[in-house]
Amino acid sequence: MTIESPTPILSASSINKSFNALVVLNGVSFVVGEREAVGIVGPNGAGKTTLLNVLAGAYQPNTGTVTFRGQDITGLPVEDRCRKGIARSHQIPRPFGGMTVFENLFVAATNGGGFRRDEAYDRCIDALKLCGMVQLANRRAEALGLLDRKRLELARAVATDPVVLLLDEIGAGLTDAEASELVETIQTIRRRDVAIVWIEHIVHLLLQVSERLVCMNAGTIVADGDPQKVMSDRTVIDAYLGGNVE
Repeated sequence: MTIESPTPILSASSINKSFNALVVLNGVSFVVGEREAVGIVGPNGAGKTTLLNVLAGAYQPNTGTVTFRGQDITGLPVEDRCRKGIARSHQIPRPFGGMTVFENLFVAATNGGGFRRDEAYDRCIDALKLCGMVQLANRRAEALGLLDRKRLELARAVATDPVVLLLDEIGAGLTDAEASELVETIQTIRRRDVAIVWIEHIVHLLLQVSERLVCMNAGTIVADGDPQKVMSDRTVIDAYLGGNVE
C-alpha cells in the first residue's frame, strides 16, 4: 500500500543498519514531503526509533543514503542536520540539568539552531509561547513534571526553527488529557508549515495529526498510506497481533 508524497524534503533510500549480527533496518526507503505529517507505528523492535536516529544523524547507516532538500547528508552529524532544519525530541526527555527552562531553550537556539544572541532570544520567547511554558521560563528543568518535561522537549526543538520535526513517542507516560494538550501544540507547530515525523504507540493521537501512516515490522516498512487504510491492512494487523484477529 503506497501513496504519492508531496515534494520530498527528507528521504532515506535503501537504509540498512545492523548492530553486530542484529539487523535492525533492512532496505528501508522512506520519504517525507514538505509540510507533511507522517505517523510511524509498529511493534516493539520494529526499527522505528533506529530509523529516526538515522534521519537525525545519531546513527550512521551501514549502507544507504539520507537526503535533505536534494542534498546527500548521510555523513553529516546531528548538529549540522539541526542547523539545516532537522530537529528531534526523545521519548525520555533529556533536559540540561542545573539550567532553567529558558536556558535550555537558549542553548538549543544558539548551539542547535546556530542563531546569534538577539535572534536566539526571540526564538526562545516564541518557543515558550507556542509550547505554553512562559510561566515556567525560570523554573529549573529538573523540577518539572513529566508533561512539562515533554513540553520542554518540544520547545527546545522549536527553538532551533526546524523545517522537519522528528518526534519519538512524545505521548508515552502521559494521561489522555495531558496527551491531548500536546497534540494541540503539535497541531499548532504543523500549521507553521513544519513537516512532522512522529513515532507513537498511542495510535489515536497520531490519527489526530498525521495525514499519512507508515507501519514497520522487523526492520522493514510493511504499509504506507492513508491512516485508516493502513490500520485496517491485514499485514499491519498481523504485525501487531500475530494474525490471530479476524
